[in-house]
Amino acid sequence: MKKSFIYITLLVTIRLALAQSVTVVDNTSLQPLPHAVIYSLQPPVSTTTNSRGQADISGFREADSIHFSFVSYQELVLSYDQVAAMKFRVAMIEKTYSLDEIVISASKFEEKRADVPQQIHVIKSKELQYMNQQTMADVMLQSGQVMVQKSQLGGGSPIIRGFETNKVLMVVDGVRMNNAIYRGGHLQNIITLDNAVMDKVEVVFGPGSVVYGSDALGGVMHFHTRSPVISDIEGQTLTNVNAFTRYSSAANEKTAHVDVNLGFRKVAFLSSITVSGFDDLRQGRNRNPFYGDWGKRAWYVGRINGVDSVIVNPDPAIQRGSGYQQYDFLQKIHFRPSGNVSHGLNFQFSTSSDIPRYDRLTQWSGASPKFAQWHYGPQNRLLAAYTLHLTEKKASYDVARLIVAWQQIEESRFDRRFQKNTLNHQIENLSIFSVNTDLAKKINQHELRYGMEGTFNAVASEAYTTDIRNGQKGPLSSRYPDGGSTYATAALYATHTYEVSPRVIVTDGVRLSQVALHSTFTDTTYFPFPIHEVRQNNRALSGNAGLIYMPGNEWRIAVLASTGFRAPNVDDLSKVFESVPGNVIIPNPGLRPEYTYNGELSLSKGFDERIRLEAVGYYTYYKNAITTNRWTFNGQDSIMYQGQLSQVTASVNARQALIAGTSWILQADVTSHFSITSSLNYTYGRLRTDSVNYPLDHIPPVFGKTSFVLKISQFRGEFFSLYNGWKRVKDYNLVGEDNFPNATPHGMPSWITLNARISGQLNRYLQMQMSLENILDSNYRVFASNIQASGRNFVIAIRGSF
Repeated sequence: MKKSFIYITLLVTIRLALAQSVTVVDNTSLQPLPHAVIYSLQPPVSTTTNSRGQADISGFREADSIHFSFVSYQELVLSYDQVAAMKFRVAMIEKTYSLDEIVISASKFEEKRADVPQQIHVIKSKELQYMNQQTMADVMLQSGQVMVQKSQLGGGSPIIRGFETNKVLMVVDGVRMNNAIYRGGHLQNIITLDNAVMDKVEVVFGPGSVVYGSDALGGVMHFHTRSPVISDIEGQTLTNVNAFTRYSSAANEKTAHVDVNLGFRKVAFLSSITVSGFDDLRQGRNRNPFYGDWGKRAWYVGRINGVDSVIVNPDPAIQRGSGYQQYDFLQKIHFRPSGNVSHGLNFQFSTSSDIPRYDRLTQWSGASPKFAQWHYGPQNRLLAAYTLHLTEKKASYDVARLIVAWQQIEESRFDRRFQKNTLNHQIENLSIFSVNTDLAKKINQHELRYGMEGTFNAVASEAYTTDIRNGQKGPLSSRYPDGGSTYATAALYATHTYEVSPRVIVTDGVRLSQVALHSTFTDTTYFPFPIHEVRQNNRALSGNAGLIYMPGNEWRIAVLASTGFRAPNVDDLSKVFESVPGNVIIPNPGLRPEYTYNGELSLSKGFDERIRLEAVGYYTYYKNAITTNRWTFNGQDSIMYQGQLSQVTASVNARQALIAGTSWILQADVTSHFSITSSLNYTYGRLRTDSVNYPLDHIPPVFGKTSFVLKISQFRGEFFSLYNGWKRVKDYNLVGEDNFPNATPHGMPSWITLNARISGQLNRYLQMQMSLENILDSNYRVFASNIQASGRNFVIAIRGSF
């Protein structure tokens, strides 16, 4: 017995002596790279790193060379002695681009970016951390490929290829966010997504109706939150804590975040919380001399001794009435009982303080301000979802996923006229249930993906007034039918990819969608409609077909034809509200679905796998486009609404419209440590009429971004510029959602900002970040926005990872 014990001890000692662990990390952040591949050709040995970026390379002692490979990183080839000289800590440098990068949103399943014909932009977790932006809306604007409109600091409405709000689909963790009251104007729901806990964001440009159904006319923004990580080391619990605190000067922002991952062998937990506070935003002081006072906040409304009063703003650059607070919580549980079955629970809750509607608080009516109060109530988004994921070879699938989700949304609006005592309340509550089943099967060179989706929205809308002196309640017209509304969808889809050869890939897909809507008007006191309910049932068949040709020498050519479909929702058909002063939108029960027919061509050329130039051109024929136009009510073109004679407008179908555009993208690793990226986007849109074509609303001016990036050990620095061209008066839709009254008499001036940011990894655990945005303190406004953009903004953040 004693001899056996000595023998076993000796064997273990020898094995430990011979074993040698290497840790693979990112060059700038020093964070471990899990699942990096390590291999040698002679002898043929391979292994992968674990969740801590570690791997045993004792079997590589006799190898001529050791290859370290990780997706989207520059491959390293080292000898065993070189690895030893690095003290068995190998740092890898990320590439600027990689066609081998894995994307999910195009088909809902993992596939190489090179196999997708659509234009896709990916923002990974590391990039999100480095961008260090206040909200997800700011992230999208700084991408340089998505325009973002703002009506207030607490908002942001993305525009993709001339489509906005309910014509662009937002998805979080496989669950669609677009709901029955997503409006066609401008929408701020994107700020309910916490960019501090995102794993990555994928933007798929162009119609995505085959995979995602209604609303995906301009594109799909798919937001993937981080997943809990299960320990892959026997007997060890994987514990990771990430935290940061950030301050930015332009809005006196103070943000704190912490997330904790606790991983066991079969179950893992991820908990996250982010709290942000913003004071009133300071605009730039370096003004265009031709528009010297444009955008100045010279006054604001305050209440003195119970009376609304106009107060002189001591600093007109401070946009009084723009600050707010934001709170985001996430809890995820991942249970993996076996290697091919996993279960997930996903809970997200986002809420805020009251969010001032800044643009309304700057309006005048005659000789006095129009509003004393105008704010959104706390915007609440609750998501609870269960996911079942199966990976096993079956006759019908190799991979299968089921997502069952429930969402509870609350939105509210409050406004009070200047020197009036009546505060108006409009409150919307939505309960949303959805189920998605997606399956994938690979048969030789064919990949088949198919599934079904069903959603159900229940909308409850109420409104009332209160007297701010005594709290007495009174009646008020609700924004949506007070009898309630339902909006339901059902769909079947299938997509197919055929790898004809390593150089030719063919894709195709089809989707059958059914959309039903029912709204009931019970109180017609304010608008005596001749009808008491609205019912619609719409069906659509969507399809796409694509061809990818890679002739060699790093050329890639992709052609795509696709159709898009969007059924009118409750907001389109049934709402009553004031869009701009003196204009009231009323229901139009005869509204029809809108369709797009899109053609797209992309060409890209790589040079020595270090430089990539891509050009994308697209043309969209837009049928039955839903836009806002003048209307009549009971034969009258104007009615009294909230005490003001207002022009009657309604959502209507234009006969047809066209949208065309192009994007140019440069990504270049000039050296292993220095890179340049640049993007430029142009969109043209027109409504076709019997006489002269008229500008389509939501079409942004030319815009883009250029960056110069330096990456060296434990340091990353970037100097970049964001820029917009002019939006001239002749290109404005004066009755739509372009907000021309908030521009200058000549339109929206062009602008450019210069910006810089750096991050330094102090050690394995601590990182410091600093940014200086809008270095020249330029005063400008983004197209269709109603608030001036941030002036010079100093940002500092300290991040810890333990």
